[in-house]
Amino acid sequence: MSNPPPLARYLLRAYLSGLPAGYRYADTAELLLTELFANAVQHSDADDDRHIEIRFALVHGHLRLEVHDAGTSHPALRTPTPTDEHGRGLYLVNELAERWGCAPRPGGIGKLIWAVIAPVPASLATA
Repeated sequence: MSNPPPLARYLLRAYLSGLPAGYRYADTAELLLTELFANAVQHSDADDDRHIEIRFALVHGHLRLEVHDAGTSHPALRTPTPTDEHGRGLYLVNELAERWGCAPRPGGIGKLIWAVIAPVPASLATA
């Protein structure tokens, strides 16, 4: 993997650009996808040669992001202190997503972490 988060964000932007109101999800979705992907890279207990898969879909007006990895460890939410240099990723996901969670991959090895994002009001979104 040379530089996966920019590629993941690029693919997300391409997906959202095809949606009539995709811009209403863009800022939050890019941030949360970056955090979920970075978490999979940094904290997975899977071998380094295992792939990380991303998926996104618009479901009932909400954007669902998924990051799949081969690891078995589940993320743990914690509240960072002001002096912590790391550990804010899942905190941001928890604060900005409508809901999120972790589940075993259906029919596969590892887990998926998902987040559901509501659109921001059109008046607040940057087109």
